[in-house]
Amino acid sequence: MEPVPDLKKRLRAAARLARATAFERHGPAAQERLAGHGLAFARIASSAIVSGFNPIGEEISPLPLLLKLAEQGHAICLPVMAGKGEPLVFREWTPGAATREAVWGIREPLPTAAVLEPDVLLVPLLAFDTKGHRLGYGGGFYDRTIARLKGRKPVVTIGVAFDEQRMEEVPHREHDQRLDWVLTPTGPLRCSESSDPE
Repeated sequence: MEPVPDLKKRLRAAARLARATAFERHGPAAQERLAGHGLAFARIASSAIVSGFNPIGEEISPLPLLLKLAEQGHAICLPVMAGKGEPLVFREWTPGAATREAVWGIREPLPTAAVLEPDVLLVPLLAFDTKGHRLGYGGGFYDRTIARLKGRKPVVTIGVAFDEQRMEEVPHREHDQRLDWVLTPTGPLRCSESSDPE
C-alpha cells in the first residue's frame, strides 16, 4: 500500500488542476455565492471571532464573506506564520486594513495588529471529502493550529472550496484534523464520520 505522505503528494497535482479549472470556470461570481450563504448554518455565536485568509493563486476568496461577517459585528482575524513547524498566530483585521506580503505571497495583518484567538476558522484547501478530511499544501500549519485551539476551547472549522475540489476520499493520518463543515458556492456540507453525511 502506498504510504499516505506519498499518496497525498501525488494527489496534490490533480487537486491543483481541478481547482484551477473551477477558478477559471466560475470567476469572481463564486466568491459572492459563497458569501451569500453566510455562516448561520454553523450556528455560531454572535460574539464569535472568525479567522479567514487572504487567498493566493486559484483559492476561492472568502473576503466577501468576511466583509459580511464584519458587518454583522464579528471580530475578524487572519493567520500569521510564526515559523516552520509552529502553529499559526491570528491577528485582528478589518476589511480594507493594511496588510504586508509574507511567505508564498500571502498577505498578513501588520505586526502591530492585536493577537486574537478565533472561535471559527475558515480553512483553505486543495481537496476535501464528506468526512471532513482535507488535502492541504503539506506544511501541517492548520493541523497543528486546529489541534492547539481545540485543546483550549471548542472551535468550529469550515473548509472553503469550489464544489469541484471534492474527492471521494482524502488520504489521512491520525494527527490530521477533520473539518466540521465545508462551504462551497452551492452551500454548506456538514462533515460526518460516516460515508453518508447529514
